[in-house]
Amino acid sequence: MENFFVAALWALLPTVVLGVFFYFLLRSILRADRNERKAYADVEREERARLGLPPKA
Repeated sequence: MENFFVAALWALLPTVVLGVFFYFLLRSILRADRNERKAYADVEREERARLGLPPKA
């Protein structure tokens, strides 16, 4: 019976590892996108202020 649980663990381990890797990969992509959008909005706000345009809603 011990071999069954070891085999089950080895069968599930690659799926779990890939799931964790995929989670962190997507999380880092979404964080980078959020930070890039914030930086772009900051630059746009500064440029609109420099040109004397009203702030974007």
